[in-house]
Amino acid sequence: MLRLLLTIVQVFTSLAIIGLVLLQRGKGAEAGAGFGAGASGTVFGARGASTALSRATAVFAAIFMINSLALAYLGTSSSKQPQKTILEEAADTGKSAPPAGPARPAAPPASAPAAAPGAAANPAAPASEPAPAPTPPPK
Repeated sequence: MLRLLLTIVQVFTSLAIIGLVLLQRGKGAEAGAGFGAGASGTVFGARGASTALSRATAVFAAIFMINSLALAYLGTSSSKQPQKTILEEAADTGKSAPPAGPARPAAPPASAPAAAPGAAANPAAPASEPAPAPTPPPK
């Protein structure tokens, strides 16, 4: 819950900083004042908003940095189990895996008809036909 609240604050402060920086006039704006782009058309006057916007930007920047540190701390201290490296995980899975032995043949499906005892199954014969009778060995 705390992480969600801090994430919302982080998004809000980042958007506020972006908006405040875009509202401020750059240093080159005073050079344009001599050519007719004076401060007569601004809302706050010639210098009225520069201090308020820069102070607000500084406050939001401080909140953003402190919030970033808090989120980083929560991200590193929230895991109660120590992190395992890839090599440790591979070693653990290698120990728990069954030993590789000869493969056993798969059991026939339950719907397959059972062959008569002692009869060899003919894989080419359809499943609906009975298997041919075995021929006696030559004498």
